[in-house]
Amino acid sequence: MTDFAATKAMFDLPEGMIYLDGNSLGPLPKAAPARVQKTLNDEWGEMLITGWNKAGWMDLPTRLGDRIGKLIGAPQGSVVLGDTLSIKVYQALASALALRPDRRIILSDTGNFPSDLYMAEGLARTLGPDYVLKTVAPEDVAAALDDEIAVLMLTEVDYRTGRLHDMAALTQHAHSVGALTVWDLAHSAGALPVDVTTCKADFAVGCTYKYLNSGPGGPAFIYVAPEHSDTATPALSGWLGHDAPFDFDLTYHPAPGISRMRVGTPAIVQMAALDAALDVWDHADIADVRARSIQLCDMFIERVEATCPQLQLASPRDGTQRGSQVSFRFEHGYPCMQALIARGVIGDFRAPDLMRFGFTPLYIGEDEVIGAARILADILESGAWDRPEFHARSAVT
Repeated sequence: MTDFAATKAMFDLPEGMIYLDGNSLGPLPKAAPARVQKTLNDEWGEMLITGWNKAGWMDLPTRLGDRIGKLIGAPQGSVVLGDTLSIKVYQALASALALRPDRRIILSDTGNFPSDLYMAEGLARTLGPDYVLKTVAPEDVAAALDDEIAVLMLTEVDYRTGRLHDMAALTQHAHSVGALTVWDLAHSAGALPVDVTTCKADFAVGCTYKYLNSGPGGPAFIYVAPEHSDTATPALSGWLGHDAPFDFDLTYHPAPGISRMRVGTPAIVQMAALDAALDVWDHADIADVRARSIQLCDMFIERVEATCPQLQLASPRDGTQRGSQVSFRFEHGYPCMQALIARGVIGDFRAPDLMRFGFTPLYIGEDEVIGAARILADILESGAWDRPEFHARSAVT
C-alpha cells in the first residue's frame, strides 16, 4: 500500500501553494538537485569527457528506458530515452508507415495534441501527396478504422478534457484491419496503469516532465514492440542509433533493437534529474496512484459543481474514463485561472475556455482538493477574476 504522506515528503513544494498542474510540469523531487549537482561536479567536473565511460553516461538512455518500461508494461530493452516528444512521434510514425508500404493514411482524432498532428502533417508532406492525415472526433475513431488505414496515432488521454481512449480495444481493432498503432502516453505514464505488452501496442512515445517529474524540457521516450524492433527503419538515422557509432562509418547501419531509435547526444544533466525523480516509484504503486487519483478528482468535481454553477464539467464524469485531470469550461476561464494562481492555486488554461486541474496523489491530497475548490468558489462569487491584470495574456497559459 502506497504511503502518500511519504511520497509527498519527497517533493519540494512551495509553502502555501496548491499545485494542480503536474499534468503539465511535475514539481521538483527533493533528490534531484543533489543528483544533478553530482553529475555536474563529480562527473562532468572531475571526469570531463571520460564521464561517458566512467560515469556510464552512454548507457543512461537505455537504463532509464528500462525504468520507465516498468511503468508502462514494456519488457526490458524495448524503451529508450532521448530527444523531444515531437521527435519521438515523428520516429514512431515514420517507422510504422514504412512497415505498411502499401497504405498511405494516418488516422488520428481532433482531440490529439496539436504537435502530434503537426508532425504527422509534416511527415506526410515529406513522403509525398499520396500520404494523408485523417482526423475524426475521438468517439468516431473505431468507426473510421478500415483496410486503407496504415497507422492509428492517438494520445491515450486527451490533453484538454482528460478523456481516456481504450488502448487495448482500439489497438485490437486497428490490427484487425491491418493497421499499426502509435500511442502517445504523455498524460498516461506515471498517472495510470499502462500495459503496452498486453494491449499489443506497436509503438508508444511519451514525455517525462509531467507525471514523471524530470523537469522542464526533460527527455522523451519511445517504445517499440519487440516484434518490430529489428525491422523498424529509423527515419531519423542519427549517429547514436548506428550499430557502431565510434567506427565512424560513413554509411548508416541501424543498431539492433531499441537502440536504433537513439538520435543525438543524450542530455545527461536532464537525465540525471529524471533518474532521481524515478526513485519515487520505488515507494509507490501505480494501481494505488490510479485509485487515489480517481477519488481526488471525484471529490473536486463534487465540490466545484456544488459551489460554482458558472462552470461546466468538460471531463468524463466516470473516473475510469478519464486520466488524472479535471477540466471545466468557463467563458472567462483565462482570467479566472490567473486569479487562482494569484491566490496560490496553480492550474492552467487551454483555449478557448478550458480550466485544467491535475491531481497527482504522489503530492496532492484531500486538503488540497478542499482548499482549491473553496478558493475557486470565492473567486467566482466575488468576481475577483475580472480584475484587469488577470486579463493580460502571458506567453504560456
